[in-house]
Amino acid sequence: MSEQEKNIKNEIINVAKRLYETGLCVAKSGNISAKLDSENILISATGTFLGDLKEEDIVRVNLNTLKSDASQKPSSELPLHSLVYKNFPAKIVIHAHPPLINGYFALIKSLKALTFETKFYLGEVPVIEQDTPTVTNPQAVVSALKTNNLVVLKNHGVISMGEKFEDALALIEALEEAIRVAAIARLFNKEVFDELEAALKENLTKNDIAYPMFSREHIQAIVDLVNKDELIATKGKELNLTVQLAVVLDDTGTAYKFNFEQGKIVRLDNDAGAPFIISAPRPVWEQVFLGKLDSFVAVTQGKMKLQGALGQLSKWYVPFSRLFQLFKQVKFK
Repeated sequence: MSEQEKNIKNEIINVAKRLYETGLCVAKSGNISAKLDSENILISATGTFLGDLKEEDIVRVNLNTLKSDASQKPSSELPLHSLVYKNFPAKIVIHAHPPLINGYFALIKSLKALTFETKFYLGEVPVIEQDTPTVTNPQAVVSALKTNNLVVLKNHGVISMGEKFEDALALIEALEEAIRVAAIARLFNKEVFDELEAALKENLTKNDIAYPMFSREHIQAIVDLVNKDELIATKGKELNLTVQLAVVLDDTGTAYKFNFEQGKIVRLDNDAGAPFIISAPRPVWEQVFLGKLDSFVAVTQGKMKLQGALGQLSKWYVPFSRLFQLFKQVKFK
């Protein structure tokens, strides 16, 4: 066994213990995998206790053949793990069975985010219906992972992916905490109403013209909506939204710079010379423009790249959240 493989196995064991100790997995539930190299992954074996995982309980599997030389069989969720690695640059995949998450989403279709941390780091968490104890339709999960690095499997826990173990684990812990906050809030007020979300969603009208995605016409149509929007105008003045923000399509290098002054976009330039630059490949921008992926969440989860301090942008969270909502009002092709 190489030193690299030994180190990754130790990390898997440590994460498995943390999942067990925090109650995010019990008994023989849950599984963890990590990418060893371009052709192989390490994954916990089927029927193992994550709370008492040992080196021999972690098997090496070839991604192309899904075969292993180990005496133990890999987790029954291997097809799902392998498909994630084949579709994303993720290096870690965690499947856990958090009790609060399972209980909440067994009865409720979506998460009501009550804290800015939840909105900022988790966004809209996709929920996939499950009819069997093992994921038999992994492609649906992969499609959902395009919009969020964390997906709820109804009645079957969650699947989380990341560049590092702590990234994937943090998303699961954050969602379990968000459910706990929602449950506590309901004890105080059964009619919890989020005024911010209501304000962000009201009075949105769809533009019937479809523009080529990331064309000048497409971006200009968004600018026109922004400059007509009352919420952005009000919050822009209140928060002094005066900044240059550029968006870049990685595939072609096409860039546009929004020049904000007091919430109004006073000029649209065809360059990326700005203190804040958000860039992503076409599949990610498609999800953003469809309204399925929040740009703040995309940045925190590594789907989009940001040049500039995210903390500085976050002070304009409300108007920029509205901006991202307006994105989906302009059709593209």
